[in-house]
Amino acid sequence: MFIEQGREGKLGMWKYIPIPLGFFALMAFNYLVTTMTDMDTNAAMEQQIDLIGKKGLFLLLLAPFVVFLGGLLFWVKFVHQQSIKSLTTSRKKIDWKRFFFVFGLMAAFIIISIGISYFASPEDFIVNFDPVSFAVLFVMAIILVPIQTSFEEYLFRGYLMQGLGLATKSRAVALIVTSVTFGVMHLGNPEVEMLGPMIMVYYIGTGLFLGIMTLMDEGLELALGFHAANNLITALLVTANWTAFQTDSILVDISDPTESAGYEILFPVFVIFPIFLFILSKKYKWTGWKDKLFGTVKQ
Repeated sequence: MFIEQGREGKLGMWKYIPIPLGFFALMAFNYLVTTMTDMDTNAAMEQQIDLIGKKGLFLLLLAPFVVFLGGLLFWVKFVHQQSIKSLTTSRKKIDWKRFFFVFGLMAAFIIISIGISYFASPEDFIVNFDPVSFAVLFVMAIILVPIQTSFEEYLFRGYLMQGLGLATKSRAVALIVTSVTFGVMHLGNPEVEMLGPMIMVYYIGTGLFLGIMTLMDEGLELALGFHAANNLITALLVTANWTAFQTDSILVDISDPTESAGYEILFPVFVIFPIFLFILSKKYKWTGWKDKLFGTVKQ
């Protein structure tokens, strides 16, 4: 069982405190600086782009995750003395077929969705494709984006889910708390400033969706693949001047996001995510939903 594998190595519940505390303190500091100084996030990003370019800003935003992921895995391996495999999956070895299946499924969904949006309303987009700039973006993104998404998955659906599950003996507490904190982590994103607090429904809903996948499948492979595809393919295909990732993507969305904010936020959470869960549950023959999502963590 995935949560129970957190007992591998030397447990010591105090060991679960420093990493999340340090990361959340950093997020809180970033958010407070933004709000207390009344900073215009979009204007600040535009200034940074003027100074170091989109590639420079992309690198500046994602490079720290190399340190974050390395630090987390080091802590797990040498402080907890827990294997990375047991933090990743309950299977005998990491199932990369699961990772690439859901990655391909999500990538196809994003490509088709963006394609439909472009051909339905071409006036909402600018074709921004430049072969050289895109090639550089592709190399940077394919290396850095999976590192960023993997850190978030290992922290929330791996490390915190196992730690909270063991501490509270409740799968439901581990699922809900990690989903809410995953959403709260995004409070400092420029999307929140543009679309308002309603977008937290999407962020928390995404955390809940990824948490359900992890608990039902007893491993992180599906969550890792979905999250990587979502961020990577989107960064390559489309950007806007109000999003966290502003890249040399193929398309630039110039539409007013507030006009369709409700649909864009609620449709994925209440329609697309359940469809994905249905597809994955049939493919991987998930059973025992009540026990896996709301049951007691075994001693």
